[in-house]
Amino acid sequence: MTMSDSIMPILSVFAGAALGTFFFGGLWWTVRRALSAQQPGFLVLGSMLGRTGLVVLVFYFVSGGQWQRLLFCLAGFVAARLIVTWLLPVAERIDTVPVAKMQRHAP
Repeated sequence: MTMSDSIMPILSVFAGAALGTFFFGGLWWTVRRALSAQQPGFLVLGSMLGRTGLVVLVFYFVSGGQWQRLLFCLAGFVAARLIVTWLLPVAERIDTVPVAKMQRHAP
């Protein structure tokens, strides 16, 4: 086992954690901005396509055709999701949208 073989799993985990932070941080940002956007549907759709596309692309390159690297990257991604969710203030995680603001859209 070479030095490169032992460091790649660590780098894969860090890459997954960075991707998870980007993905879930971007999701949080999108949801916050969609409440006041002129066309929230386009914002949500564009954000989803951009975030998902980038994550899939980086997963592909990080894996290098090895399922073990992909698994390490996925572990970092999931860990970042748990950390981002844990770090958000409780008030941000609870539905705090005023009822009057929600009623501007048709049911």
